[in-house]
Amino acid sequence: MSGGLRIAADRDTGVAVVTLDRPARLNAIDLSLAAELADCWRALRFDDTVRAVVLTGAGERAFCTGIDRDADVPQPTSPYMVDDPLLRIGPKANDLWKPVIAAVRGMACGGAFYLLGESDFVVADTTAAFFDPHTAYGMVSAYESVHMAHRMPYGEAARMALMGTAERVSARRAYEIGLVSELTEPGGAVEAAVRCAAVIASYPPEGVQGTVRALWAAQEAARAHAFAQAPSLIALGNLPAEKQAELFAGRRAGAAGEFRLR
Repeated sequence: MSGGLRIAADRDTGVAVVTLDRPARLNAIDLSLAAELADCWRALRFDDTVRAVVLTGAGERAFCTGIDRDADVPQPTSPYMVDDPLLRIGPKANDLWKPVIAAVRGMACGGAFYLLGESDFVVADTTAAFFDPHTAYGMVSAYESVHMAHRMPYGEAARMALMGTAERVSARRAYEIGLVSELTEPGGAVEAAVRCAAVIASYPPEGVQGTVRALWAAQEAARAHAFAQAPSLIALGNLPAEKQAELFAGRRAGAAGEFRLR
């Protein structure tokens, strides 16, 4: 697939590796990549040779840093109709019930949690770091926080969302709290995730996909209820775009080393 996404499928193992391929932009998601992701997941629904998927990011610096700050996303004036281009980038949002394993190297922050939240489990190497910058830039962390509150203890999700850019959750801490299921040496996350995916892909797919659907159903009602509150919370709580941009520019100018890794 052209653009910002690469897909490599191994027909012998039944595993596809989907790679966010914008390393120069820290694999940030622009509108084109958002559309590519949705198309990818929907296409994989029909490809019976692929029975498990690994999702990762190109380069060493980041898995994904959320939405590209240069993306232009016009918004309706109504607080009940917030347009979020990331709502359709995940596999579950596109009705794909094949297992998806995220392999994280480097930063995973903000909108990356849409992808991590819809992955079935996460493998990370020791360079991985997780954080949510929304509050630091005058924004409500709504969908991201909902996803993380379902993947880690409430207090840890709350701390990450509220501390903004002041803290990053290390790979080791993410493993300790259950966000990450396996830690590897630097550069080893994809290999470890593919190894897990190959095992899962060797099982009868009907049982595997039914299990994925059952696991998602266990939390689906609570997630949907929380998501329904998100548009108005975002509309009420977000600073105007120009104020967000000022905060972002100011923090980026002096951000080097200004965070605590825990």
